[in-house]
Amino acid sequence: MQTIEMNEAWFRGAVSIETNEANFRPWRLPHGQLNLFASKVVERAGETAGIRLACLTDSTSIELHVTRSDQDRQFDIVIEEEFIGTKTLLAGDDICLFTNLPDRKKRVDIYFTQNAAVIVEALKVDVGTSAIPVPNDQPRWITYGSSITQCNTAESPAHTWPAIVARHNGWDLTCMGFAGQCHLEPMVARVIRDLPADVISLCLGINVMGGQTLNIRTFRSAVIGMVSIIREKHRHTPIFLFSPIYCPHRETDENVAGMNLVIMRKEIQEAVNILTAYGDSNLTYVDGLDIMGEGYVDYLPDHLHPNAEGYKIMAHHVLGKLNDRSPKNG
Repeated sequence: MQTIEMNEAWFRGAVSIETNEANFRPWRLPHGQLNLFASKVVERAGETAGIRLACLTDSTSIELHVTRSDQDRQFDIVIEEEFIGTKTLLAGDDICLFTNLPDRKKRVDIYFTQNAAVIVEALKVDVGTSAIPVPNDQPRWITYGSSITQCNTAESPAHTWPAIVARHNGWDLTCMGFAGQCHLEPMVARVIRDLPADVISLCLGINVMGGQTLNIRTFRSAVIGMVSIIREKHRHTPIFLFSPIYCPHRETDENVAGMNLVIMRKEIQEAVNILTAYGDSNLTYVDGLDIMGEGYVDYLPDHLHPNAEGYKIMAHHVLGKLNDRSPKNG
């Protein structure tokens, strides 16, 4: 096989790419500014949820070389938005090989594992074939949230709910789901503000509830503040604010800050009402119970996170909420 010369243009879904002479590491934050963020956010941002290597190639084989890890990692291959299959690299393995690909020019996306770091060392294709990065011409979608957006328990990286929604709509996904770390930080809002986007969704509340980081005095203000920061550069971009999905032990039981999910949903709805009253006509509230309500509790094995099938159900319901007011591919 032949080694392809690569650069940052080969990667999709990363906020930044840390490069050196030997490899490429995708990040979901600006890697040159990591000290500006909480250490736990940085840890999650180093995991490659939603990140893909995307190319146009006529090769029937693709060999991806990555640095070794001490945990298993999954890689999915998608050809022209159709899921083809999953390869699992066991801990200590460093070569992911996809074979028997169609013998024609085609778009290939390799989805990186959503729950670990991936550092790319080389990309190889068949001798006598070519590979180039895909044009950057799809509508861009940024989605921010918690572990329920990072989707560590999805079937594989191409089967997270954001990945399913993005493929269905032909969108270029940037997933800023940070497990346990969705606390409406202003610095994260600034990152979203500074990225190109045609649609933005923010799934807010569940980590604030679990981490007890905001209360009735500060939560609505933080929601309004995050949207306002993003609006500094995305004045007319559709923004969807999702409240938490169903979580039986947090619905009415208050945490030490006096918050529960019933209160949080009302506060997010009120934040949207206020901002809309001040002229934001491109802001939409989405009730998390319409995405996964009490009737889907059997798909929440720990009564918090959806299982693999639950994430597919979420994707179907999210599609119905986003598509009425969002850009279409092309």
